[in-house]
Amino acid sequence: MDPGIPIPPKGYGGIERIVALLAKEYQSRGLEVDILASEGSYIENCKMYFNGKEGFPASKLVYFIAVFKTWLFLVLKAKNYQFIQNFGRLQYLLPILNSRVVKVMCYQREITRRNIQIFNYLPNRKLFFSGCSLNLVKRANVPGKWYDVHNGIDFSRFEFSNLNLAESPLVFLGRLERIKGCHTAIKVAKMTGNVLLIAGNKSTLPHEIEYFDNEIKPHIDGIQIKYVGEIDDLEKNKILRSSKALLMPIEWDEPFGIVMIEAMACGTPVIAFRRGSVDEVIDQSITGYKVENIAEMATAIGNLMQLDRSLCHKVAKERFDISIIASKYLSIGSEI
Repeated sequence: MDPGIPIPPKGYGGIERIVALLAKEYQSRGLEVDILASEGSYIENCKMYFNGKEGFPASKLVYFIAVFKTWLFLVLKAKNYQFIQNFGRLQYLLPILNSRVVKVMCYQREITRRNIQIFNYLPNRKLFFSGCSLNLVKRANVPGKWYDVHNGIDFSRFEFSNLNLAESPLVFLGRLERIKGCHTAIKVAKMTGNVLLIAGNKSTLPHEIEYFDNEIKPHIDGIQIKYVGEIDDLEKNKILRSSKALLMPIEWDEPFGIVMIEAMACGTPVIAFRRGSVDEVIDQSITGYKVENIAEMATAIGNLMQLDRSLCHKVAKERFDISIIASKYLSIGSEI
């Protein structure tokens, strides 16, 4: 992992949460797990090694030092491992590129073509790549041994709930940045006469602060449009299970969107614009609706009574529980 955010994270840190879940799942299968990550990381029964200071965002100097600490670690210890899973920088793998250990470079964000092309030209063995959605992998369109492995969550940590749809709010949960589409969720809530709960952290970027102040804040009245701020896992669970649907009117190609399966784990369907991973994650008319525009999103809200929340939970668990995702990762390279 890159330094900066510990594993598991104390707040923001989607990738770090996935690493923590995978580590625990691997342990439950009798595997020994070592983690190289930021200071402050701790997973029970894992051997922890550190490559940099805690503190996000990490400085360029911290990243620079982390590269050399990671290289030294791998040179000394790679021979002890059968499987190395890298959620940090591709360059971390450089010293062991041609070693016999299975190496999986896992992408959770937009994929940089140039670095991968360089690594593919270098002598390498048992080097594999994964993206958290097929859409992400296809957009990169880079040669190599690629797998699409979706993200997962521990479904046992989320509470399923049936509820009275007429009295329940809609929810928007995510960073309050334009590309996440909170302003559109507000429009849809007003069009359909629904209460909207907004949960998420505000950006510190100047243009995103302006976005919040001009396009979100003026609509927050505490009655129909409510902003509850950044929330922890317990609060997230409560809000998701008490909502009739999660709205995701995204304006970018979302690499995955973990909040979608967190909602589904509670039985809460997702209504999302068909961009990025959405087409893969939502099972149409089962775990939610994939729509093209505001009008279709409003119509989908009116069709929520047609969905079975227990089936939503069941189907999502069969696809996205962390046990399923761990098995897919561990199968990479098994054909060699």
